[in-house]
Amino acid sequence: MNIVMFEIKSAKFLKGAIGGEGLPQDALPQVAFVGRSNVGKSSVINTLVGMKDLAISSSTPGRTLQLNFFLINEDTYFVDLPGYGYSKQSLKFAEKMRKMIMWYLEQNEKKPKKVILIIDGNVGPTKFDLEMMELLQENKYKIIVVANKMDKVKNSELSKKKKGIIEKLQTENIIYFSAKTKKGKFELLEKIFD
Repeated sequence: MNIVMFEIKSAKFLKGAIGGEGLPQDALPQVAFVGRSNVGKSSVINTLVGMKDLAISSSTPGRTLQLNFFLINEDTYFVDLPGYGYSKQSLKFAEKMRKMIMWYLEQNEKKPKKVILIIDGNVGPTKFDLEMMELLQENKYKIIVVANKMDKVKNSELSKKKKGIIEKLQTENIIYFSAKTKKGKFELLEKIFD
């Protein structure tokens, strides 16, 4: 059996956009990364591209304040969306971020070809994650669920955590990932680029 390894040869930050202003106008496919604040979206992107600081990650929730476009292999965009569900910003600002995410996923003319829904594997799916999953399903997106931070789960709790995630999200199509150990990296790349 021949195993094809998907490799990212080039990755660069192209631009940050707020709403419809400044979105790339070409027809390259977009892959969106969405998840709660501080779930590790930027860290997942950095792990996939093999760079420490392509996407700016922070321990402060709510650092991504725009739609960040990264050009991957000159033929695909990774789009890092602001986090939802929590931010150290005001409620008004958090609502503005929520509206930007909703606009991108629901009204944007250039719909992403896939959406990577990142959850915290240690915490499990939250109410906000379940709402996002429902929204993505309603809009008929190809969804790849990534349970990040699996390195924080004790081995003795692993099967229980996985079972809980599957039951809540009602899917077994989940990649168990660790940005720290790079577990799940090649499986996710394969699903993104297949």
